[in-house]
Amino acid sequence: MAAKKAGPGSLKLSSVLDLNEASALHAKLLSMRGSDIVIDASGVERLGVQCVQVLVAGANAWDDDKKSFAVQKPSDAFVKTMQLIGLDTQNLVAKEI
Repeated sequence: MAAKKAGPGSLKLSSVLDLNEASALHAKLLSMRGSDIVIDASGVERLGVQCVQVLVAGANAWDDDKKSFAVQKPSDAFVKTMQLIGLDTQNLVAKEI
């Protein structure tokens, strides 16, 4: 499973977020849409671009809904992967070059 519910409005990401986990992550986010969400990325050891796309789409959907979408405690692997593809871990918005 891509993520585990860690409480109301919070989501703990699993350690491996690859292509196989993208659908499960999408489903979990979809089930939480409409309320503020805090994503705990502290345990992420491997992050694939497909799951990054799901997270970015989620951030955009939450923004459209005027709800909070925050990633907290990102692991080093999470931060490094996001930096490699040019995204900001705080708001999941592409950095300007």
